[in-house]
Amino acid sequence: MSELDPVIKRHWRHFLGGESLLKKSLSDEDFAAIEAAIAEVERSHSGEICFAVEPALPAAAIFQRIRPRARALAVYSELRIWDTEHNNGVLIYLLLADRAVEIVADRAAARQAAQPEWDAICTAMRTDFARGAFRAGVLGAVAAIAEILARPLPPAPAPGGKRNELPNTRVLR
Repeated sequence: MSELDPVIKRHWRHFLGGESLLKKSLSDEDFAAIEAAIAEVERSHSGEICFAVEPALPAAAIFQRIRPRARALAVYSELRIWDTEHNNGVLIYLLLADRAVEIVADRAAARQAAQPEWDAICTAMRTDFARGAFRAGVLGAVAAIAEILARPLPPAPAPGGKRNELPNTRVLR
């Protein structure tokens, strides 16, 4: 039974959390600010950033012991983040019930920073989240990722020349 205890606790967090966690963490104004920040930083580089937040996982995923990283990779695939022309998409994934943050970067974007740098962005987000600053945490991550993407990737073409390949908006499941 002791091995099942963490699974049961996780199940309850996901079952009880859901929408209430989302409402406590991020408001519509927060999402609007995040979307605007992503749109703004995407003008400075050719990379694509997508922020996805999931309040909780379904019960089946909990009992299958789906971990946040595996779910982030699945969302990355479902949203086709990998399907950008220059392989430079980046997903910021937040699973509220697990208090988990994951960054999944496509091949070209991933090569622009060592893993510890991506991990540091996640750590900074978790620190902000722990003090209830969800908006600041996400905005800080967007800015940090933009700095990484702006390094070696060519700047975006003149306004109107670059097409937005990935949605900037939140994705709720």
